[in-house]
Amino acid sequence: MRWTLKPLVLLLASLVLAPLLTACGDREPEPVIVAPAAPISARGNPAQDIDAMRRHVPITSEITPLPMATVENFDMTRARAYPMQPPTIPHSIDGYQVDLNSNRCMLCHARSTAAQFQAPPVSVTHYMDRDDQFLAEVSPRRYFCVQCHVTQTDAKPLVANGFRDIDEVLRAERAQ
Repeated sequence: MRWTLKPLVLLLASLVLAPLLTACGDREPEPVIVAPAAPISARGNPAQDIDAMRRHVPITSEITPLPMATVENFDMTRARAYPMQPPTIPHSIDGYQVDLNSNRCMLCHARSTAAQFQAPPVSVTHYMDRDDQFLAEVSPRRYFCVQCHVTQTDAKPLVANGFRDIDEVLRAERAQ
């Protein structure tokens, strides 16, 4: 490699002279003005693109919200799409209190009262702590039901979903 003297001299001069000039105090260095960079995202320029969840309305405009979706209240157990999927809640839970003081879900789904209310009992895994020790009450890490279990609504999907369960994937591979 061949080094030229001019870039080295300029670099050293800028490193030595800049602090000296600012230390003199008789004048402040000029602020460096940099033009803002163009917004970058995986989808391009957000100022020009329109968010699909906003139903093709620009971000600068107000949008009328969609009507609230109706909770399905069929009281039927739905099939699960994958192993260990938490079951969905097949009824409305409007007004249910689930907080540190009370868990309305456990009134019907506790193992001691499930038969009386004809409700599926909570799985025994909900009574285990993280060390797999069984507890007398529901484990604190499983206490807030809606952390995993959700109600179903009649809402149309906002984005496309190409999910296929494992049985469908295996059938497609066997057919090839």
